[in-house]
Amino acid sequence: MKTRFTELVGVEHPIVQGGMQWVGRAELVAAVANAGALGLITALTQPTPEDLTKEIARCRDMTDKPFGVNLTILPAIKPPPYAEYRQAIIEAGIKIVETAGNKPQEHVTEFKKHGIKIIHKCTSVRHGLSAERMGVDALSIDGFECAGHPGEDDTPGLILIPAAADKIKIPMIASGGFGDGRGLVAALALGAEGINMGTRFMCTKESPIHQLVKERIVANDERETELIFRTMRNTSRVARNTISTKVVAMEKEGAKFEDVRELVAGARGKMVYATGDADEGIWSAGQVQGLIHDIPTCAELVSRIMREAEAIIQSRLEGMMSGAQRQAAE
Repeated sequence: MKTRFTELVGVEHPIVQGGMQWVGRAELVAAVANAGALGLITALTQPTPEDLTKEIARCRDMTDKPFGVNLTILPAIKPPPYAEYRQAIIEAGIKIVETAGNKPQEHVTEFKKHGIKIIHKCTSVRHGLSAERMGVDALSIDGFECAGHPGEDDTPGLILIPAAADKIKIPMIASGGFGDGRGLVAALALGAEGINMGTRFMCTKESPIHQLVKERIVANDERETELIFRTMRNTSRVARNTISTKVVAMEKEGAKFEDVRELVAGARGKMVYATGDADEGIWSAGQVQGLIHDIPTCAELVSRIMREAEAIIQSRLEGMMSGAQRQAAE
């Protein structure tokens, strides 16, 4: 299945494994790449730029297929050395980068000098248009269903994707709520050139998180997420657990970030994936949990999605069209 996106990044299937903090490591990324999709190492999961260089090399030892790196730019009191991470990406010879977060112009400009294809992840049409003007090569448009930061507009993918497709000229992949062939066909119909999946790839055999967390995702349904930081206008969708429920309750009582800082610390979220204790800290998961029923290999997942998509297009949709034509002829 060729789309403008597969042609742009040189992969076989229009499926992307999005950058995920603590999850986008070499073993997962290489497995996704070997399955014919696009895998992304999460730069800031690595403690230093030097560690990122090593992680890229480790991934290359496991695959000769294209893969990229995610660089997320977020406001912080003490921001990480973004320029050093960017230089590590360039020096490693990476040719595909996903940017996300605030105003990536500086990074876009530098990456473009080195012939790197840039996918920018955003949650609104206006931000997509801004990124297009900055010179990015593709967009990942992220609907309200997604894990992580869905923005503040609360626009679900069924509206956001075609609204973006109406105005944006560069290739676009759809993010948020995708996990099977039905979603891929829907995304293509809405004007996207592929899909981006985070939570679904978390729940694969090669995903470097604890088996108990994967089993929790399978057991959860589409209602098992929580929106935290709503009152701070920094909304984040996370898996529902005792801590997320407590944070939401504290926000309703007027809590500020300082009041919940210890509960939402990234180190605690990292421990969830390490220990399998789903109530240890905050961890990201999307509403697509309701569509996840097993823990396949990445190769099994990608091939199944493509088989399902082709069957829907060839059998169901074409069958409907030919049936309508027969009725018209009669």
